[in-house]
Amino acid sequence: MQLNSTNLVFVLSLIIGSIMSISASSWFGVWMGLEINLLSFIPLIMSKPNVLSTDSSIKYFIIQALASSTLLLFITLNHFPLFPTSFINQALSSAILLKMGAGPFFFWFPEVMEGLSWLNSFTLLTWQKLAPFMVISYCLSLTTFSMIIIILSITSGALGGLNQTSTRKIMAFSSINHMGWMLMAISLSDSLWMIYFMIYSIINLILIWSFYFFNLNMISQLFNYGAHYNLVKLLIMINLLSLGGLPPFMGFFPKWMILQSMLQLNLMILSMVMLIMSIITVFFYLRLAFSSFLISSSTSSFMMASNPATPLHSKWEMSLTVYFTLTMSIMGLSLTSWSIYLYL
Repeated sequence: MQLNSTNLVFVLSLIIGSIMSISASSWFGVWMGLEINLLSFIPLIMSKPNVLSTDSSIKYFIIQALASSTLLLFITLNHFPLFPTSFINQALSSAILLKMGAGPFFFWFPEVMEGLSWLNSFTLLTWQKLAPFMVISYCLSLTTFSMIIIILSITSGALGGLNQTSTRKIMAFSSINHMGWMLMAISLSDSLWMIYFMIYSIINLILIWSFYFFNLNMISQLFNYGAHYNLVKLLIMINLLSLGGLPPFMGFFPKWMILQSMLQLNLMILSMVMLIMSIITVFFYLRLAFSSFLISSSTSSFMMASNPATPLHSKWEMSLTVYFTLTMSIMGLSLTSWSIYLYL
């Protein structure tokens, strides 16, 4: 996506739509803001028209239109005493969960991600989640319904990413998994969710910048870099492991905080399920790391000859990316050490 004057207008509309939804005093204002956000994001997806982006924009529009229609229907029914309040809240939550792509409404999310540019992918993974999460905090509390949604999101995100080779789909399923953690966080505390969302966004920014910088659309492209580019592989894998929540990286810190809050509420079984699913996500990230580092040099040379990697950019840009990643990892180690000292 090139940020020309036309796209800049749509970016501003995208931001305004989200702010309208967050600051709205009525459900109708929330719906209007989400619609402005939707109608601004579609042209950004189509800024570089091709088969994949067209397919993604159509899928995204259909799903969002369905979710918006459902949301508007139950906003209207909320003014009539036809259904219990709990049912209306669950229906409104389901419509917003469909908009976000959380479990069990995640079916569209990886397919849409596959056709987006990296900048649009980052927008879908982060900014497009902001308004729905703020809105869902109005009607979602720690009930059986929310626990089922959290388990479905975390489980589908962890298991769905096991056999993926596309970097975009891996990021999509990772996002579905993290949505479960963020739903848990927002059910416990708004401030806890804000910390999680900020750290999640930073890690995604580093990863997506790395994928864009090295033109990595498939994980197998990591094999194209020989031993000379082990630093590139290390850069990607540190961020993937941080995204998976492996200590002592930065991504572990918000999960540690959520688990501490859950244990204080005696949510032992749910904590165990979330931990097991996190271990699965770390497993497929580690599998990718071992595959990229342990591949033989002869195979790597053959793959480079048959499918050469895109040339690297300037050396200082690569160094900046590496140093930024290492800084974030050190910060994660510091936060983790501080939290262990604080709670133990």
